[in-house]
Amino acid sequence: MSDASMPVSVETKDKGRWTRFREGDFFHSFKRSPVALVSFAVVCLLVLSAVFAPVIAPTNPFDPASLNLMDGFTPPMEPNAFTQNTFLLGADNQGRDVLSTILYGMRVSLFVGASAVIFAMVLGIVLGLVSGYFGGWTETVIMRIADVQLTFPSILVAMLIFGIAKGFTPVEYRDQMAIWVLILAIGLSDWVQFARVVRGVTLVEKNKDYVAAARLIGRRPWAIMTRHILPNSLSPVLVIATISLALAIIAEATLSFLGVGAPPTQPSLGTLIRIGQGFLFSGEWWILFFPACTLLALALSVNMLGDWLRDALNPRLR
Repeated sequence: MSDASMPVSVETKDKGRWTRFREGDFFHSFKRSPVALVSFAVVCLLVLSAVFAPVIAPTNPFDPASLNLMDGFTPPMEPNAFTQNTFLLGADNQGRDVLSTILYGMRVSLFVGASAVIFAMVLGIVLGLVSGYFGGWTETVIMRIADVQLTFPSILVAMLIFGIAKGFTPVEYRDQMAIWVLILAIGLSDWVQFARVVRGVTLVEKNKDYVAAARLIGRRPWAIMTRHILPNSLSPVLVIATISLALAIIAEATLSFLGVGAPPTQPSLGTLIRIGQGFLFSGEWWILFFPACTLLALALSVNMLGDWLRDALNPRLR
């Protein structure tokens, strides 16, 4: 049997895909952008630090058995006067290692932010496809709801939804359900931009020949929307999702800072900033400074990565 007639192995196909990716415009633009490289490195570092927090963190700051109140307010890199314990980023008012609280708090912030964006993206894509494809009163109702929601700041909408949802939650389950209620609140306050973008793409694509051909061969509307129209809207949706992740993390931190977010038993970066704010003017600056810098680095790097992604996926800039 000749070599030309032998089937191509899976390994060869995968190698070909990887080679095409490395030689493509997207990867070339990524390598030539210092902002994208630095932002991606910072995001990866922070995400991996949060994921492996139980391994990296010196202590479990939320385990009461590992706490010593005598370590409270220990400055960074200075031994405690009573216990002689030293903490890289200092200790807070309860004697918890600030580095450990940041790593564990970042897990909550990332989980809430990513889950809220996924929820908002799924909801916005579905409503955008339905409103753009079917039109009529369906489009009118969905878009008018979106217009009304855009008249209010998203953080106020999230606070309203959080308060309503928490009111319907039994008292004994409020702390356990607080994270999921927070995800619901942020997600419901952020679906509009996904819906508007997907609706715009759907209005353009549904009148093209390939959609008409799909109708002629008997494809159902939902199959046409998901298999033909949706792939053409993934690029702008991906950009919006990346930028929305930074906004969702900030929204979660804002709600937690105001005391309506993550519970004290599962503090996020916003909760740590709220705790540190009470000791800022008494000299214990590190309790606020390091969590605030971590939140700033995380949100800024994700936002800058989203800005680069928007430019890289824009065909007009190629």
